[in-house]
Amino acid sequence: MKISVIGAGNVGATTAHALACRSIGSEIVLLDIKEGLSEGKALDMMQTATLNYFNSRVIGCTNDYSQTAGSDVVVITSGIPRKPGMTREELIGINAGIVKNVTQNVLANSPDAIIIIVSNPMDTMTYLALKDSKLPKNRVIGMGGILDSARFKCYLSMALNASANDIEGMVIGGHGDTTMIPLISKASYKGVAISQFLSEDTLNKVRADTMVGGATLTGLLGTSAWYAPGAAVASLVDSIINDQKKLFPCCVYLDGEYGQKDICIGVPVIIGRNGWEKVVEIDLTNEEKLAFEKSADAVRNMNSVIQ
Repeated sequence: MKISVIGAGNVGATTAHALACRSIGSEIVLLDIKEGLSEGKALDMMQTATLNYFNSRVIGCTNDYSQTAGSDVVVITSGIPRKPGMTREELIGINAGIVKNVTQNVLANSPDAIIIIVSNPMDTMTYLALKDSKLPKNRVIGMGGILDSARFKCYLSMALNASANDIEGMVIGGHGDTTMIPLISKASYKGVAISQFLSEDTLNKVRADTMVGGATLTGLLGTSAWYAPGAAVASLVDSIINDQKKLFPCCVYLDGEYGQKDICIGVPVIIGRNGWEKVVEIDLTNEEKLAFEKSADAVRNMNSVIQ
């Protein structure tokens, strides 16, 4: 299986490295517009093959989309990253043009590829890629909910002083500091409701920390995070390439599900070889339903900028 990652910045390069280290795909192409950047990073990764025990072949190229031809999955990370104090929404004008151009070049060489959008603002960029490409809706996926859910489980694990791998938690809604919805009502620790272990005040703090999880890292690092986003993308690609049928919260196109139409937003979906295969409609509390409606309104407002 062949995977291409467009953009060799921190997120793109970390994604390629995570894919290689997990041996997800036999060939991984890393493409960037900056001369030599992807080639250098790809060569650096390949020199770790005997140390990390992987057999995937990583290839770097400068703006040569012919190298991506025949890709089964293409990950688009292209665009400028967030700077401290900058919202994802402020990126829309610049990144919309970049994502549109990249999507067209990708599909000219890999018309059957499944497209994963990482570029921010992710919900709007996913919607743009779907509408511009005219692909079947199951073949365009925004990654954000997987990352937000990983952060949610991380904060829950710290509050519990427990292993994050023993915790279930999901974030739906828009991939934004004010639009994501950590589902406290569905969170659990080894199958037991999280509310039996943590107070309401603590859970409210976990919710708040999760919602600004990306902004917190941007403030500390001076740019967007990359380790967790790269790992999140790798998990999504793994479920596609190996047809794992995993349930992930992802940004997908809704046509009536959750009471929403003509929008790309984060909901639980089954991920397999055909991309996203089914939206799973879960019971939400009245508070969560209201939050989801507000999140959808905010995403639509952002989408209106590119229409």
